This record gives sequence, C-alpha cells and structure tokens, in this order.
Amino acid sequence: MAENTTGGHGDAGGRTFDLVVLGGGTGGYVAAIRAKQLGLNVAVVEEIKLGGTCLHRGCIPTKAMLKSASIFDDVKSAAEFGVNVGGEITFDYGTALGRSLKVVETQYKGLMYLFDRKHKIPVFMGRGKLLDPHSVGVTPNDGGSPFTLTATDIIINTGSRPRPIEGVPYDGVRVINSDHAVVLDHLPKSFIIRGGGATGVEWASIYHRYGSKVSLVGRIVPSEDKEVSDHLTKSFQRQKMDLVVDARPTADDIDVKADGVSMRVTDAKGKERVIDAEVLLVAIGRQGNIEDIGLETVGITTEKGYIPVDPMLRTNVPNIYAIGDVNGQQLLAHTAMHMGMIAVEHICDLDPYPLDILNSPCCTYCEPEIGSVGLTERQARDLGYEVKVGRFPMRPNAKALIEGHADGFTKMVADAETDDLLGVHIIGPHATELIAEAGLGRLLQTSVSEIAMAVHPHPTVSEVMGEAALDLLGHAIHI
Repeated sequence: MAENTTGGHGDAGGRTFDLVVLGGGTGGYVAAIRAKQLGLNVAVVEEIKLGGTCLHRGCIPTKAMLKSASIFDDVKSAAEFGVNVGGEITFDYGTALGRSLKVVETQYKGLMYLFDRKHKIPVFMGRGKLLDPHSVGVTPNDGGSPFTLTATDIIINTGSRPRPIEGVPYDGVRVINSDHAVVLDHLPKSFIIRGGGATGVEWASIYHRYGSKVSLVGRIVPSEDKEVSDHLTKSFQRQKMDLVVDARPTADDIDVKADGVSMRVTDAKGKERVIDAEVLLVAIGRQGNIEDIGLETVGITTEKGYIPVDPMLRTNVPNIYAIGDVNGQQLLAHTAMHMGMIAVEHICDLDPYPLDILNSPCCTYCEPEIGSVGLTERQARDLGYEVKVGRFPMRPNAKALIEGHADGFTKMVADAETDDLLGVHIIGPHATELIAEAGLGRLLQTSVSEIAMAVHPHPTVSEVMGEAALDLLGHAIHI
C-alpha cells in the first residue's frame, strides 16, 4: 500500500517529479489525483496517514458519531411514529465508536485504491521539508536514510491542528481536543466544552445526546448570522444543555486534577460559578501547521500563523502553492478540495476559475444542523448594501413535520436594489444538504426571483428555499 512507498515513478532513482505535494490531507490527495489525470508525474509526502484530519480525526468520524446520536434520539421518540420499542433504551458507546472507526477505515480503503491501483501515485511516508524552491527533503518514518525529491512545482498542504488554551496543555485524558475525542475509548459522565464554534457545538450535541452532562462555555456559532446563533442557543437551552455563552476563562480559571477539571466562569448576569467535569474538551479554534517545513529557507511569507496566497493559491514564491487550512482562508475540507484542483489546473495552464470563499458553504452538523453561504445580514449592511430579508420557518413545511424535525428556519439575504442573492442561512433538518442549492445560486449569480421561480418538489424540506425567496419578494404562500 502507499504508506510503504520509499521510491516513486519518476527518473533519477524515482525521485524527480513534475509536482510534489507536501501533505496528503483532503486538499493534497485531491490535488495529486487531479494532477495525475492531467498527465503530471506527481508524488505525495505524508507524515501520518493519507487522508489527513478530515478523514481520520475530523469530518468523517465526528459525523459518524453524530449519526449514532441521531439514531438514539429517533429510537427514543419512536412511539410517536407508532413504533413500540420494548424495554429500556440504552446507548452503547463502544459500538458507536466501533462503527465510526469502521466508516473511517472503509473510506480509507477507497482512498488507497485510488492511489495504489487506479492512479498509481507514490506516497513517501515521512516528514517533509522544503530545501529550496524545487526540492523537498524527506525523513522517512521507517528510520531509513533521508532523501530528496525534486519537482518543477510544489504544493504545501500541511493543514492545521487544534489550538490549546494558553497555559493548559493537552494530556489526552483530562484535557482533550477533537483529535482525542474521535478515539476516546470510553464515555465520560461529564464534559466542559470550551468553545462554541462548529467543533464545540458538534461535540456538545454528540455528548449531550449520548447522555453525558455537558457544560458548553463560549458564544454559540459566533461566525454565523446572529439569528441562527440565537436560535441554536435557544434550541440547546430547550435540550437542557448547560450554557455559559459570554464567559472567556483563561488558564487562571482552570484547575486540572487527577480525577477531573474545574473551571471558574462568569455568566451574562455577572454571576460567578465553578463548573466541574471529568473532561475538558477544548474547541477554541485551529492553527496552521507552518513550523519546521522549510518556509524560512525558501523565503515564503507567513501572516498570523498562515501562508497568504493569491487567487490561484500561489505563495510569494511563484512555483510553490499553499492549499487548505494552512493558507487560513476557510478551514473546511470541501474548500481544500477545490483549492487543490485550482492549484493543479493553474500549474497546467488551464486558467481555472478562482474560488470565491463567499460561494463555499459552511456546514455544522449539530442538532439542529446549520448550513450557510455568502454574507450574513450584518456583513451585508456593513458593506453598504441596502438589504432585503426573507424568512421561512421549518414548522409549516410538511416534510419536516413528517420527519419529526421541524425546529429551525431559512433566512435569505438579498440586495434590495438588484435582487441579487447575498447570503442564505439555514438552521434545521437537512440544512447541510439544502445549502448546496444556495452555493450554486451564489456561483451563478442567481437572483432571489429566480430561486422563487425554480420548482421545489413537494413534499420536501427543500421547499423552504423557495418559500424564503417568496417571503423576501413579499408573497410567501405557506405563512
């Protein structure tokens, strides 16, 4: 398999290539496959495992755990649908974890097939480091002698890692991050989750529904539209999750002990209290992996812990590109994939269409789900737009009611003068699927009137898109 590769398919002993990709995460492996499709002699250098954070420690295992939580919820409410489940309904964490790991392994085998058998792309397992603008030094994981790969072009895809609370190091037991959470071998009875962004609310949604006591400390999805943030906060409160939304504790407020963690917080009313839990999960953001990869050696500029790039993903060194999390533009796997394809197609002089981050959807898989793309209402107003807004709640939607998940709404933001779609924000069932329509609309510069004219099949949750457009135009039908 690819992990054992110590050579390649190029000349000079198999170590000269058209393109070397430093890092085999989502963006990197997609870039390598696209390069092979376009006839480039390409190789990947990967230190840990092909597939990166998304496949092994992020998107895939987390969403598998969320699915287990959703099934547990559905079974508990099965009687509402006429399905009687006899006996006590219990949750088996070990089985949920095992299923998550199996999903990851299945996806990984598929990726290995693409690399080993279909495209025959060599993967050099070891630590890679830029030596000059056309060379990558590799220190093999198996203890072999270091060697050098040379290439006309290089793509950096070294990703990111969870950012710790300063002064509170991770120990993998009492203080953990999302990397630890996906392989945690038991389910603690209580968690403090510090950070209310996508990672924080997803793990809060997992553990709370699994049956652990969860205290979520931090603003709830602060980068989303305020109405979405407010709605999720209220939804979590209805689920009886303990929330401390305005606290910003530091290391001085945290006491890590042998049997648990204590955190001193001050709530919105100025009241101070101490939260105790078995485990502290830190989800306060991520930082780019820019250290010890040779950036200084070749003169690549960094800014605020990331590598700035131009619209074609080039660094300030023209033949070296940086894609995915490490460039800091949007730390999402699907964005990294598109960046990888753009970089490779630019290398091949295909004049690719540049990626507009505002057209790349953000998805959060808590309960209820969130999907968003484009500008929030506040961002649009701050940019000087005269804004019109349309909204449609999930509750009148027949399919949402049929499924028993009618919490949430769709919000559409448009330019009042031109009718252009500026942003869409969905919270509720299937939000992460529905938002793709809005992403396509943004890409094609769709007007709200065109979304309203599009036929949305009935009964589907997708009808909320058409209804929100109609509401913005002043004539929603079902509210």
